Amino acid sequence: MSKILVVYHSQQRGNTRKMAELVADGCRQVAGVEVELVNVNEARVDIDAAESADAYALGSPDYFSYVAGGLKQFFDDIYIANQAGRSVAGKPCVLFLTHGGGGRAVDSLEKLAKAMKLEPVAPTLSCQGAPSGADADASTQLGKALAEHVAAGS
Repeated sequence: MSKILVVYHSQQRGNTRKMAELVADGCRQVAGVEVELVNVNEARVDIDAAESADAYALGSPDYFSYVAGGLKQFFDDIYIANQAGRSVAGKPCVLFLTHGGGGRAVDSLEKLAKAMKLEPVAPTLSCQGAPSGADADASTQLGKALAEHVAAGS
């Protein structure tokens, strides 16, 4: 069974949580894929969980044109773990972002993923406000694309 770790930051409005849940739903549409969601606003990601994951789905709200601190902490944690020889970098991923009208944090999210040699399997998805309609469908498809990629490599 393949494992996808959905790591995201969400609070107040819950827009990123909704998007993360849709991404996870898309992952679950592919047989043989297990999904774990972690809201880094509520708990820090266990490095063992990051290491055992076959892929990551990473999401954040846009805070002042940057990713949320909790998600940045995840990148810091996997950087340190990678330096210590843990298998946390170089994995397939998808990236998603919610925003209130800016959306410029996409650049930061993509740069952090690139620094960890994560391999995006689809373009970064950005959504203004809570995902609905076409944005909700695109979120589900993003998760499905990642799960299909992981399942094909198993």
